[in-house]
Amino acid sequence: MPFIKLRTNVTIDSDKTSNLMSDLSQLLASETAKPERYVMIDVKGDRNMMFGGSTEPLAFIECKSIGLSTAQAKSLSKSISELLGARLQLSAERIYIEFSNCPAEYWGWNGSTFG
Repeated sequence: MPFIKLRTNVTIDSDKTSNLMSDLSQLLASETAKPERYVMIDVKGDRNMMFGGSTEPLAFIECKSIGLSTAQAKSLSKSISELLGARLQLSAERIYIEFSNCPAEYWGWNGSTFG
């Protein structure tokens, strides 16, 4: 159920995308204490984006999970920013992350919901 959707104006080749998705999946599973088999990652690079009037490298991330706490969101913000800094050379000041704590009864999977 944990989900990360990453959009960036940085061009990411297919090998780098695969590695980045794997790193994000492991990070999200670890920090939410959820099995990685439930984690979903969506990465899109080379997007037309602007932040603060500039098209310098940037990213927007949506991070959703059932039971996501404010402490987990804060920790994830740091971890995700560090990962994107290392993998895509993005400055933390050029990254926005939207966190959502979704109620289990509003998260569908396998023909039902988690609640």
